[in-house]
Amino acid sequence: MRQLSLARGLFLLLVVAVVLFTAFIGTAFYIDARDQLHQAAGNRTLAVAEAIADSPGVVSAALAAPRTSPTPALQPYAEQVISDAHLDFITIMAPDATRWTHPNPAEIGGKYLGSTAQALAGRSFTETYTGTLGPSVRTIVPIKEPGSGRVIGMVAAGVTVTNLDVALASRLPALLGVAVVVLLLGSVGAALLERRLSAATHGYGIEQLGQLFAYYESVLHSVREGVVMVDPRGRLVIRNDQASELLGLPSAETAGRPPLLADVDLPESLRELLASGRTARDEIHLTKDRVLVVNQEPATAPDGRRTRRLGSVATLRDQTEIEALGSELATMRTLSDALRSQTHEHANRLHTIVSLLELGRTRQALEFATEDLSLSQSLANELVVSVQEPVLAALVMGKAAQAHERGVRLDAEATGSLAEAGLEPQHLVTIVGNLLDNAIDAAAAAEPPRWVALELHEEDGNVLIEVSDSGTGVPNEERERILQFGYSTKPHGTAGRGLGLALVRRSAEALGGTLAVAGTRGAVFTVTIPARSVPTRSVPTRSVPVPNAARNAAGNGKQGESTPGRSAE
Repeated sequence: MRQLSLARGLFLLLVVAVVLFTAFIGTAFYIDARDQLHQAAGNRTLAVAEAIADSPGVVSAALAAPRTSPTPALQPYAEQVISDAHLDFITIMAPDATRWTHPNPAEIGGKYLGSTAQALAGRSFTETYTGTLGPSVRTIVPIKEPGSGRVIGMVAAGVTVTNLDVALASRLPALLGVAVVVLLLGSVGAALLERRLSAATHGYGIEQLGQLFAYYESVLHSVREGVVMVDPRGRLVIRNDQASELLGLPSAETAGRPPLLADVDLPESLRELLASGRTARDEIHLTKDRVLVVNQEPATAPDGRRTRRLGSVATLRDQTEIEALGSELATMRTLSDALRSQTHEHANRLHTIVSLLELGRTRQALEFATEDLSLSQSLANELVVSVQEPVLAALVMGKAAQAHERGVRLDAEATGSLAEAGLEPQHLVTIVGNLLDNAIDAAAAAEPPRWVALELHEEDGNVLIEVSDSGTGVPNEERERILQFGYSTKPHGTAGRGLGLALVRRSAEALGGTLAVAGTRGAVFTVTIPARSVPTRSVPTRSVPVPNAARNAAGNGKQGESTPGRSAE
């Protein structure tokens, strides 16, 4: 049995069960038919024996005995009744069981073989007994004297068991026919069930299925990606521990019945994807605190010549840490680009100083170098003092260098100390970096003058980060859509689009804040974040034209243009 498949083993068990059931039912029917024949024989012999016992001729002959032998008068009568009633024997006897009649004349005068006590007591009695003719069903009835009720004789009528068996045998073909039909129907049903089960289990046995289940369970719960299966009715029928953690759901072992997608707290975009069952490749979806990359395929199974749809299987990959690393990498790339740009400009300035020295203009070379060093150092000191956050200051200086290379002027203005606001630098880098990138892209694509303004200050216990630009602005109907993952008004490229503003909103909401969009002639993005502690001191407002102003001063010996006005719309 261990080597058999589950379907074949079940088929054999069902066939054995059908055979045993048929044998049991056939035996029960046979015994019931036999009992019915014996009961019918007993009723018939009782009726015949009572009729003979009540016959006036039999009563008269019994009263005349033993003075006159009743045999000559009763023997022909008994033989005629045996023939008419289709019985095997009728024995009329004296109270002492001496036979007056018998089918075999040689037995007349002998003793009756059977029970007579109840007949002598005046009661009829039916039994199965083995007499001179073999086993028989017989009934013995008393012959009573009219008036007194005294027993003056007895009548026994019977049918041999052999004749009953012959009658029973006539019913066996019908009984066997029913048994064969039941056996055939049961076998056909077992064969159909085997075929269906074999297709469902792919011919595996019980132990193999148990091993496969254990293997699949181990694989399902050991992979680091989340795995979710949704059936056609929209139920989460399978999910591993990683999927439960990524989606913020209770584990499948403690959840009980598979929940419906409509009853699970999921982002609407992710709920729509799982409910649709469509094919998805590396789609990005945002939960409350995670960035998930989702792949989905329909789940099917062969069903004869057709393919039956079981639902859909989705894998979830946590992209949050990768996005954080990507943001840090982008910051480092920004700083490296800024250093490269500054290295290029410092090389030009160094060549200028060397040329002045070769021309013998030592004093002018010294003044030029001193002025350039003083202005650059002053600019860096002012930016760091204003922002009070070295990482953010470095990011802004790097973005300013990038903006200058694209012909965009970046101005920054800060009030108060961000360090005392208790915000993590990673969140500030994510928010400010992505807002500045979008603003620089928008300003670079617009008509001159091209500028971007960054303003950071505290107001009523909140930190406000505002980035505005001279771009074309954001139409009212697009202001909500641009904050969604995957949506962008820019052309698609290898770097991907539609992620930055969604990350900004996620970071702001993670800090308990909000992101607002305004402006039609130049966009204005405002992030409001509750400060974790009240500032203990304030720093005077400084308007800092960052590195591109310094480069202008180094190139022509004068301060750059003042910060352009910002759109308040």
